[in-house]
Amino acid sequence: MIENNKSKQDSEKEGGEIIVVKNLSKKFGSNVVLDNISLGIEKGKTTVIIGPSGCGKTVLIKHLIVLLRPSSGEVYYKGVRIDNLPDDKLNKVRTNFGFLFQGGALFDSLSVAENIKFPVKQHYKVTERSGLDELVKTKLSLVGLEGYQDYYPAKLSGGQKKRVALARAIALNPEVILYDEPTTGLDPIRSDVINELILKLRQGLGPTSIIVTHDMTSAYKIADRIIMLYEGKIIADGDASHIRNHPHPVVQQFINGRIGEDDLAVLRASGTIFQTQYLPRDFEK
Repeated sequence: MIENNKSKQDSEKEGGEIIVVKNLSKKFGSNVVLDNISLGIEKGKTTVIIGPSGCGKTVLIKHLIVLLRPSSGEVYYKGVRIDNLPDDKLNKVRTNFGFLFQGGALFDSLSVAENIKFPVKQHYKVTERSGLDELVKTKLSLVGLEGYQDYYPAKLSGGQKKRVALARAIALNPEVILYDEPTTGLDPIRSDVINELILKLRQGLGPTSIIVTHDMTSAYKIADRIIMLYEGKIIADGDASHIRNHPHPVVQQFINGRIGEDDLAVLRASGTIFQTQYLPRDFEK
């Protein structure tokens, strides 16, 4: 038993699998969103998950932190199965995870500082207020927003909100950071700010990062590994070079942003363009 534990620790130090998913399926009613997926996430690496809208990307990462429970299959964190844990035990496991939600999900009624303190207060009994203030200052400094403690979300730009949400996601110094569409809604420059922060955090904190995105520029810049989902299954898995040259037509269609021939034919064939167009005044009585 001691040898097994030592082997497990050595594996983790060398970048072994920190999260393992086995035969994971998720159904909502009759709709199969994830279809018998198995994969391992390497410790300390950045894994990017791509794929068309509705293919199950966000559903998959929510299973990794058990915000959703599988219809069938298993989820393991550091060798321990977590998808079947009761909520009280899950709360402790989740202190090892940070989650950057797509819209940031900041609390509008709380200041920036209070938003960042929120997960700390949720999981720990805080007795040292000055220490908590220092934590907020440190996390804001990491995302380039030191001095914004007393701002409220309504006064922040979209990019600033994402950065505050990221500061909150790393408040507990998580081993794993999950990012759901971190660059959505941002212009190319602000998107690259987020990319640079992801790279900075990896270098400085060494977390395992799992990122859902449609942004191939971001994916190529930050990923050690890119996984593509399609119709609930993994159809491609490899580094940026492997994905760029992948032979599957659906992969090439997605990464190059091209509409498929079948969809194009439907668009060209459907509907009728009439010579006479109505104006708003035509509907006035």
